[in-house]
Amino acid sequence: MSHPQSYEILLVPEFKESAGAPTPGSAIRSAVVAATGDTGASGYPRYAGDGMEADIDPATHTVEALLVDGAELDYGLTVRIAERRGGTGAGEAGAGEPAADSTGAETGEGTGEGAGDR
Repeated sequence: MSHPQSYEILLVPEFKESAGAPTPGSAIRSAVVAATGDTGASGYPRYAGDGMEADIDPATHTVEALLVDGAELDYGLTVRIAERRGGTGAGEAGAGEPAADSTGAETGEGTGEGAGDR
């Protein structure tokens, strides 16, 4: 089975009703990660880039483990991914766009739990 060679990972805040909180659904950080050829501790292919390391299930596009700048994901943040199609640079034609759907089936949402078990 051929795995995608890169994804765009978006860190998105969960909904909170407080002053100054980021708008739900707006990414506060993103990174393009590329396949490393390694398998992570979760058993899924490892992707890395722009300060993020992720184990991503290529069949469901679910982030199974995530490190951001070497640390586990902070509480209150969720992950969305989009498969990168075409070029590898940000903003290039054909780049994958994250789906607006929150089921996780197309967006690959996850919490990155278990990332520290390496």
